[in-house]
Parts: sequence; structure tokens; C-alpha cells
Amino acid sequence: MKFPCGTRFAFLVLFLIAAQSVAVYAGSFHKDVQVHWGDGRGKVRDRDGKLLSLSLDKSSGSGFQSNQEFLYGKAEVQMKLVAGNSAGTVTTFYLKAPGTMWDEIDFEFLGNISGHPYTLHTNVYTQGSGDKEQQFHLWFDPTRNFHTYCITWNPQRIIFTVDGIPIREFKNSESIGVPFPKNQPMRVYASLWEAEHWATRGGLEKTDWSKAPFTAFYRNYNVEGCVWANGKSSCPANSPWFTQTLDQRGIDKVKWAQSKYMVYNYCTDTKRFPKGVPAVCT
Repeated sequence: MKFPCGTRFAFLVLFLIAAQSVAVYAGSFHKDVQVHWGDGRGKVRDRDGKLLSLSLDKSSGSGFQSNQEFLYGKAEVQMKLVAGNSAGTVTTFYLKAPGTMWDEIDFEFLGNISGHPYTLHTNVYTQGSGDKEQQFHLWFDPTRNFHTYCITWNPQRIIFTVDGIPIREFKNSESIGVPFPKNQPMRVYASLWEAEHWATRGGLEKTDWSKAPFTAFYRNYNVEGCVWANGKSSCPANSPWFTQTLDQRGIDKVKWAQSKYMVYNYCTDTKRFPKGVPAVCT
């Protein structure tokens, strides 16, 4: 199809505006994130910015955050967790908005004593309210090799995947009165910190500081999302993640992961919710 000269120019301008509103990151820790706490305990380990490490000792942990905020997007990274006795440590990859009524979408990896599995803790906060935890023991040792963890957040659902396998889908259920994160732009965060008072068997296992410093590794950071700038964000519908759903194969994979590897589900915790499980579970 051919366009008149003026039409082609207008089309080009619209294309450039759209390209600025949607960012696709090939993954450079040098240009896309900043190590915002830890006093040198977080480090980019290579010239190309593909590999970053976070460390924890008795004085401090460390963490990084994305330079930009996003309102919807797909955030992915490969991680290799703290090996050996990691009791009391928490390694994270998540999205979070600022403020006291914040939104948040969590991957948190709760360490354990040697020979016992990590617990992958997932949660969704909306307007400062969480209490939507699902926890898993993974089908592999996450300390031996890098594995890929991904959060897809679009207007209709949040999908958590591990090595491309969906393990959890949190649907937009506003139609039945369940808040969904849709109004607050979020940054991507990662951290390694100590939470021995609750992280391992409810705080029964304490951190062995003789094993410090504890170190976790991140590589191949990728974010495709709608950048929030000047009070607005634009998400074109032709981005695959923006309309991503789970087909029957994906639904079956979620059922497989949850039937074999889930160790806690708030939707079945009748002791915690004696008056009935939250509406989003029905």
C-alpha cells in the first residue's frame, strides 16, 4: 500500500511515539537498573551487563531496581540462588509501586538448611493488601544452575512462570469485587535479605552467619512493558504479553505444578479464613 507523502510522515510520527511508549530490553544491568542499596554488595559482574550478583552478610543485604516504571509488562530474569545452608535468607524478583497503598507482584525464594528445598513464595498485593500467597517446592535444585522466572502482568491476568511453565494465574476478578493492580505503575526489583524471624519454617531455623557472605546471581534480565512517563502510559494491543492468556495446555501445566509441587495455598486455608476463603478463590 502506498501513502501520500504527508500521510507517510504522520504515520512515521505515530510509529515513533508508540515505540517510545513501549520498551523492549535486551538485558543490560548497566543501563536498565541501578543497585540502590547494599553499599557495594550488589555488583554487575561482566562488561556487557548480563550478569549481576547480590550478597548478604550480617551487616546488610543488597538489591537493585529498574530505572523505569511500567504500567503492565512482562519481566523476566534467570537466577541462581544461594547454595548450601541458606536458612533465613530471602532472594526476590518482583514488581512494586511506591506508597502506603501500593501494588506488588512477588517471586520470593525462602532459603533452607542444607539438603532441604527452597520454598518459592508468590503473592499479589493491591492497594496495600496482600494475603494471596501460594508456595511451591520446585522440581529442581535452584542453586545448581540458572533458571528462568517470569511475571506477565496485563489488564486481565498475572501469570507466574518458571522455565516457561506457568505455575500460577491470578485473574482480574473486579467483577466480583476483588481489587486488581491496574492503576499504579511499578518498578522491577530484586533483593537478597535476611528474614530469619519468619522465612524458614516460620522462623524456627536461624541464619548461620558463619556461612556468610551469601550470594545469589541474576542474568539475562529482560523487560518488555509500557513505560510510565509524564503521568501516562500507552500499551498497544499487538504486544503478545498484553493479551496473553493460558490455553488448555497452559491450564494443564498450572494444574500439574500445583498438584505436585504446591505446599501452601491461601485458597484452601480454612483455619486462616474461618468465615470462608476469599472471593477470588471461588
